[in-house]
Amino acid sequence: MRAVVQRVDGASVVVDGRTVGEIIGEGLCVLVGVTHDDTPEKAAQLARKLWSIRMLQDEKSCSDIAAPLLVISQFTLYGDARKGRRPTWNAAAPGEVAEPLVDEVVAQLRALGATVETGRFGAQMRVSLTNDGPFTVLLEI
Repeated sequence: MRAVVQRVDGASVVVDGRTVGEIIGEGLCVLVGVTHDDTPEKAAQLARKLWSIRMLQDEKSCSDIAAPLLVISQFTLYGDARKGRRPTWNAAAPGEVAEPLVDEVVAQLRALGATVETGRFGAQMRVSLTNDGPFTVLLEI
């Protein structure tokens, strides 16, 4: 699994003109990509990392201050544009594999006590955020 994690001061995701997920104030906006060999165990590991990573102000984690997370599936994180001008998506898992694993990341975060908002899997989403810092980290699990 691959995640782009951004420290934000608010973030939201809109589908068809309607806000489907939003966090207000300090938290993390997380774009999650799934590849073919990912498992529920990797999803749980990613959730634990997201809950405990010290990316917030004063080196705090979401677990330290009960900061919310906005988790959005993004298969394009596994795009490969090394050759030619058009990315290939061969490394991205198909939707029927990816969706339950992204859902598992969210479920595991909630089980840890996190407040989690989400996008809508497979939808055309408009994501807005205020990147605080800016502070962005790429995680590979």
